[in-house]
Amino acid sequence: MTASEDTLRFCRYGSSEEWKNVLELYDKVLDLKAAKITRPKGKEELIELDKWYQEELPIMINSRDDKHITHKEITKLMKWKLNRGKFRPRLAEMIQTNTEEAVVNASKKAFQCLPDLSAAIQALTVLKAVGPATASAVLAAGAPESAAFMADESMHAFPELVPLEYTLKHYNKYSELVRKTVRRLHKEEPEVRWCPHKVELALWTHVIATQLDGTMLEEVRRKRKKQEDNNKTNRKKQKK
Repeated sequence: MTASEDTLRFCRYGSSEEWKNVLELYDKVLDLKAAKITRPKGKEELIELDKWYQEELPIMINSRDDKHITHKEITKLMKWKLNRGKFRPRLAEMIQTNTEEAVVNASKKAFQCLPDLSAAIQALTVLKAVGPATASAVLAAGAPESAAFMADESMHAFPELVPLEYTLKHYNKYSELVRKTVRRLHKEEPEVRWCPHKVELALWTHVIATQLDGTMLEEVRRKRKKQEDNNKTNRKKQKK
């Protein structure tokens, strides 16, 4: 899979307003993705799991005195990850072989390591079936201001990351590119609270929308063209 030219342009040059417009399409694009699942009740399961991951899990993690994730939660998180991306049942089985104590201790240590992302990822990858991608999903849920989920689609928006590798080194490179994007968007529009997880979600949305139904981005493009025309008009007025 390679990102389209439009996605590459969006990633590198898209305005904060365009990024907001794309992010607002996330739920609709997720529905499109879910509709492609052929397993019985697969569509409903993905939508339900995503709502849990994006909305409920962050609250649960952050409600604890020592941030951590439980065995039940990391098992469910793996299910979400595999349903939203590449479905590999073996990983769903392997994640369950971790003990409750191991999961709690590893995740406590990981959140305590932040903002050192490398150390946080390494703290989680001691668990069975947990690589940098799954570790990043845990961190993005509990600390979206620090970590972006290592989604294939989001990484493909950065040509520097292709071909993809699922290593700590590659995650660090991806994370720095995401943080660079956060800084660019924040500089343009300081009042909007962009974070690594939101940037990752917007990139995922743009890539999947382009793949499954490019017409979903037509309104975003129309708004961008209108903004560009307004900017040109304003610059001409300032020169007079």
